[in-house]
Amino acid sequence: MAAPTSLIINSAFVEPQQHWAENTDRTLRLEPKRRAAGYEIIDTRENTRRQVSIPLVDDIRQRVGQWREAGWPGVTAVTLELLTHWWDADKVSRRQYPFYFCQLEAIETLIWMLEAQPEYRQGINVQGDGGAFERLCNKMATGSGKTTVMAMIITWQVLNALTYPKSPRKYSSAVFLVAPGLTVKSRLQVLMPGHTDNYYDSFELCPSEAMRQKLNRAEVLIENWHTLMPLKQQERSVVKKGKESDEAFTKRVLGKLATYKDLVVINDEAHHAYRTPADIKISKAEAEALGFDADEATRWVEGLDRLHKTRRITRCYDLSATPFAPTGRTNTEAGLFSWVVSDFGLNDAIEAGLVKTPRVVVRDDALPNAQTLRPKLYHLYREPDVAEDLNRKAEAHEALPALVQQAYTLLGADWRATATEWAALGHLSPPVMLTVCNRTETAARVEHYFAKGHAQWPELHDAARTFRVDSKVLEKAELGETASSDKDYELRLKEIMEAARIPESRKEALRAMKKEELLRELVDTVGKRGQAGQDLQNVVSVAMLSEGWDAKNVTHIMGLRAFTSQLLCEQVIGRGLRRVAYDKDENGLYLPEFVNVFGVPLSIAMQPGDGGTSPPPPKPSTQIESLPARNLFEIKWPNILRVDQVVRPQLVVEWTKVGVLKIDTATVALHADIAPALGGAADWSQVVTIDLEKLPEEFRLQRLVFKAAQRAFELLQEQFKGQREYLLFQLVRLVEEFLASNKIDIPSLFHQDPLRKRILYSLHIDLITQHLMKYVIEQNTLKLEPVFDGERPIGSTRDMRTWYTTRIAEPTQRCQVSHIVVDSGWEKYAANVVEAHPKVAAWVKNDHLGFHILYLWNGSKRKYIPDFLVRYESGKTLVLEIKGVDSPQDQAKRAALAQWVEAVNAHGGFGTWAWDVVVGDAAGMQDVVDRHVQ
Repeated sequence: MAAPTSLIINSAFVEPQQHWAENTDRTLRLEPKRRAAGYEIIDTRENTRRQVSIPLVDDIRQRVGQWREAGWPGVTAVTLELLTHWWDADKVSRRQYPFYFCQLEAIETLIWMLEAQPEYRQGINVQGDGGAFERLCNKMATGSGKTTVMAMIITWQVLNALTYPKSPRKYSSAVFLVAPGLTVKSRLQVLMPGHTDNYYDSFELCPSEAMRQKLNRAEVLIENWHTLMPLKQQERSVVKKGKESDEAFTKRVLGKLATYKDLVVINDEAHHAYRTPADIKISKAEAEALGFDADEATRWVEGLDRLHKTRRITRCYDLSATPFAPTGRTNTEAGLFSWVVSDFGLNDAIEAGLVKTPRVVVRDDALPNAQTLRPKLYHLYREPDVAEDLNRKAEAHEALPALVQQAYTLLGADWRATATEWAALGHLSPPVMLTVCNRTETAARVEHYFAKGHAQWPELHDAARTFRVDSKVLEKAELGETASSDKDYELRLKEIMEAARIPESRKEALRAMKKEELLRELVDTVGKRGQAGQDLQNVVSVAMLSEGWDAKNVTHIMGLRAFTSQLLCEQVIGRGLRRVAYDKDENGLYLPEFVNVFGVPLSIAMQPGDGGTSPPPPKPSTQIESLPARNLFEIKWPNILRVDQVVRPQLVVEWTKVGVLKIDTATVALHADIAPALGGAADWSQVVTIDLEKLPEEFRLQRLVFKAAQRAFELLQEQFKGQREYLLFQLVRLVEEFLASNKIDIPSLFHQDPLRKRILYSLHIDLITQHLMKYVIEQNTLKLEPVFDGERPIGSTRDMRTWYTTRIAEPTQRCQVSHIVVDSGWEKYAANVVEAHPKVAAWVKNDHLGFHILYLWNGSKRKYIPDFLVRYESGKTLVLEIKGVDSPQDQAKRAALAQWVEAVNAHGGFGTWAWDVVVGDAAGMQDVVDRHVQ
């Protein structure tokens, strides 16, 4: 047998015969048997990995196979007819939509649980969730056809209930289907037997017309989970009605279905519905880190409990690709639902070709991450420079970190090639690049980066095809509520809609929509012909978009957030896994489609011998708090977002003072190799290279000059009082002079090649611009103006939140914070000096206070956190830094600190401020403190 040419090695229509196993060096080998049921627990922060098996599922899988071979003994005549019809191999080639093996196994397992003879189920014990009704779960990967399985459940249940009405609560013709949001609820309308495009007809679920007609008598209700929320009390109601009773709740939620008893419940995306044990406490932060909403999960299950109390739920069927819940043990671990009875996971779906094959960065030509030795593009947010820059308040126009821009340049080059290929093949919709961000400010910056033309590739500058999803508005849309007014965002949505190449009649209907409705429409129709989202090519979101997002043309994913578990990785990548086409090769296997992924660590392999051990018990901790009784020692400071320089119309650079800008070529990737990935390994035989050097026309010098001038223009346009066109003209001239000068040092001879040099310039545009603008001579600066944080203009030691530490903490006296956490002998010495100094009124170590100063380094904005704040009896406040050694980055920090102090003192109103640093000699601490007494 020839070696496989892709990761797709199994037919989607028969039981998997082989699987890829991982070698210790992260390569893959072929194992001639089906993969055992299981999942991985991965902590990307600690770089550990643990495989967890699901022996119950393996046991059930074997029992069900034997039962199938025996002809399904014990089932009803109706069920036997359905199973025979669904498994009929002769009909596979004739069906428009033949069933996948995983779909058949999922429904067959549920039937086995209910109808198989006792000897087949002997010894099988499925542990529930602790509630009063039974739950069974099918774990099925994104793209494996969960909606079809739901239709099969309804068909099986309803036809048996109507045929055997006296069956003791085994079946029901009343089905309550709960969806995680309006998007999914809308998609699930195909499960209504009377729907025009219903799945019962599309998939030929009924063996006869008589059965199909009987199925029309089903009572199916599809509701959003939010319906299960308790009714809100009217605060100003004249008539006090009191709390909604269980019976009133049932009638409101179920409507006509409330006349039935013994309901069957189907939970779609059931990982949103879990019951937290009373002895496990899960914080909101821990739940959010894993992608959960604890309030949502509790309300969902509590609502079902109330329905069970009044109408009885005979059985609850859960379907989810990731049926996990927080365990309460660590904030990086999630536990599998104990009631999972079948498993067809992401790796199985990749091997069967049901989804796209994710390709992750396996190698590039820059220095790797120091801890993981993975390429930095593999998990961008893990890089301290990126995390620090993105995890802060920032204006939309502020430049993205240099590494992120490099990543977009590489990923965008591949997207551009894909877009060209798709257009040549006649695709109406373009491929989509999806970015998942850590916060709304980052999403706004990414949108600005593309829409304002800062990205390298002009094809990605189209603002009308760049779609930022406002999570708050989308959440309201999923609830059917109205979000707070945001005229600018509403205008953006309308601009995107108006630019879409769709019929005018369709636009008329869209114009009448509220912004929440229009947002949902755009999200739901990405890549769909004739719809509002048809032409979108760049989607930027916080979190992971709405559940059930089924855009099929996502080809590139950028992750700009922390990924603390494998669960999060699979949920994000799942948004880009749906296939565009289902073409097969000569062996009947699906041809591969790919989604290229930067920044989402699909799996992190551990070193031999690591992982699998329990963490040590936690150390005792000390409570660090701000003491109200010590308000006398309170220290306040202004929260400054930036310091603006007000510049005169004439821009002049004193070139003799311009420092040399060194570009570290070892940190820059000009090309990246991506390979199909499965688990923690990759198929190195299928490496594809993205190479910027093959795109010389995109890095012409004149284009780079104008790009840099544009960045500088954005920095100065609000402060420049002269003519805007004249400002841009001056900046172009200055940038040209700088690029032609000897002020840029590229130490690598390899990168002296003109093309490589231009590519380096392009990837460091922000760094070049910011370096140049630092050397505008003083006569061009009228004054420094601090711009304050509008939400929190004043910071104070009084506002510090209580926190805990296991490090060495010592009590304080003339400090509002109860303890100082000592990180070094120098810090302890400094604390002793200011604590005992007769002229010091108050002091505090800058730890968890929120006091920071922004500075520029390597083209990105960083947070500088000085060591101490010292307030003298004279009222002067000293910002004090302690350094064992000095570095160029430390010097950049102090330059920003000096500018910050100058701006604060010029503004007035905050008293007198000063700054100082002790470098290399702790003995100088006393002298520094003395120097600022007056």
